[in-house]
Amino acid sequence: MLTKQAIDAFTALTGSAPAGVWAAPGRINLIGEHTDYNDGFVLPFALPQAAYVAAAPRADGRWRFRSVDLDETVEIGGAELLPGTPGWHSYLAGVVWALRQAGHTVGGADLVLTSDVPLGAGLSSSAAIECAALAALAELNSLDIDPMDRAKLARVAENAYVGAPTGLLDQAASTLCVADHALFLDCRTLDTRQVPLAVTAAGLEILVVDTRTRHSHVDGEYASRRASCEEACRILGIPALRDVTDLAAALDVLPEEVGRRVRHVVTEDERVLAAVEALSAGDHAELGRLMTASHASMRDDYEITETSVDLAVETACAAGALGARMTGGGFGGCVLALVRSDQVEAVTTAVRAAFAGAGVAEPVTFLGRPSAGARRLV
Repeated sequence: MLTKQAIDAFTALTGSAPAGVWAAPGRINLIGEHTDYNDGFVLPFALPQAAYVAAAPRADGRWRFRSVDLDETVEIGGAELLPGTPGWHSYLAGVVWALRQAGHTVGGADLVLTSDVPLGAGLSSSAAIECAALAALAELNSLDIDPMDRAKLARVAENAYVGAPTGLLDQAASTLCVADHALFLDCRTLDTRQVPLAVTAAGLEILVVDTRTRHSHVDGEYASRRASCEEACRILGIPALRDVTDLAAALDVLPEEVGRRVRHVVTEDERVLAAVEALSAGDHAELGRLMTASHASMRDDYEITETSVDLAVETACAAGALGARMTGGGFGGCVLALVRSDQVEAVTTAVRAAFAGAGVAEPVTFLGRPSAGARRLV
């Protein structure tokens, strides 16, 4: 169990037990991709897989970070908290920096990290690390920070310290989700609503296919898509793509490629709202249709899919899934398929066979069960 692993590693590092262990989950976005930084709507849920941080304060005003999985340790002082510093520890150091930038007093600490959220799979492994570290540091320093503000601070760490221009979706999901629900988030107002997602009770499962095609949010493609959205807003004279009220008229005045990016975002917002209605009505067939339409939009208009995720979606749907789509920032990562419980094995077998036939490495599959957000474990 990772809780014990974190405790044992902390004790080996420091010679004493941690003050506690905190965990924050990875997330899957059920629907609503690249809408968050456009002031739109998203519908993520938290995974059982999580980042675990064992931590305790230290008196010398320094921070020591230990990765169990990488078998590496980094120690820094306040003068070394420099945005843009590369390395795995930047996700932890960035949280310290973001808290201090916000005016919070953050004492030195030892933090030991382990995680079972797959790296680069579009499941927000970075946000899980940030939110677990933030939960630990907030409690160690007796900081009264409400959950949404914690998510915002974790995003500051990701944006300003690590340098990945992500929206709030990942950190909000890792912090605010509750078990058996998806989190409907209005990224402009930050209003939230817990939407029941007890798929198992409905005889369904969310099958996750990790294609093992890795991506990074800090590459140029993600930033390029965001820049296209900002260009469209400048041309249209609106604050965000959330404010497009006449898509056809907008497309008439936008460059062709920019217009396709806008069409994805605007129609994806519509699909999120429709998905909330479908879940509320128990219409899982409609949810599946919306998921597949979302993937087509990401493939054709936003152009962020690639061959392995397209193959997984096409194969899952052909094998009987109600719907399937890529999840995450794009250019690889995971696909989720809404599947009847008695068809999980058949769909899984079909996807693995398709990958083998295409000469693609065998994917990793697991069931995505909506789980709880950031929390203290011990």
